Amino acid sequence: MSKQTAFATFAGGCFWCMVKPFDQFDGIHQVVSGYMGGHVADPTYEQVKTGETGHFEVVQISYDPEVFPYQKLLDIYWPQVDPTDDGGQFHDRGSQYRAAIFYHDYEQKQLAEQSKQAIIDSGRFEKPIVTEILPAGTFYPAETYHQDFYKKNKKAYQEDRAKSGRDEFIESHWS
Repeated sequence: MSKQTAFATFAGGCFWCMVKPFDQFDGIHQVVSGYMGGHVADPTYEQVKTGETGHFEVVQISYDPEVFPYQKLLDIYWPQVDPTDDGGQFHDRGSQYRAAIFYHDYEQKQLAEQSKQAIIDSGRFEKPIVTEILPAGTFYPAETYHQDFYKKNKKAYQEDRAKSGRDEFIESHWS
């Protein structure tokens, strides 16, 4: 049994909706909601949601790359987002909700760029693919009440997800 741990960080709109897709596989150790990419140290949710800190809402995934390779994480990531929307994701609007892949090493960068190019080449979308691929910076975990929100607040999570339009988009563009 491998004991390796690597990190992957993805932004795809509200982090509540980005945890569950990754949180159900062997080889995934933990999925933590948080913030990355901004200019304010140790930001709070109240600060980030204003869109003025420069942060993205992200999920940081710790995983065993021998059990669950990074490419599989990318394969899960892309169908969770609208890669053509640079103003947020679904009903969550603002710079803090943009989609992005934050790479932690050169291999992740290469794989992320290849996966993005494959989506461009597929012709699946008429509009340009605007999801950014950025170097990972400091990760700030979100407040405790945001962690595992889909488990702890099932009804609120389901209501928010239902009104977001995310599931309809996934069904119509990724199925």
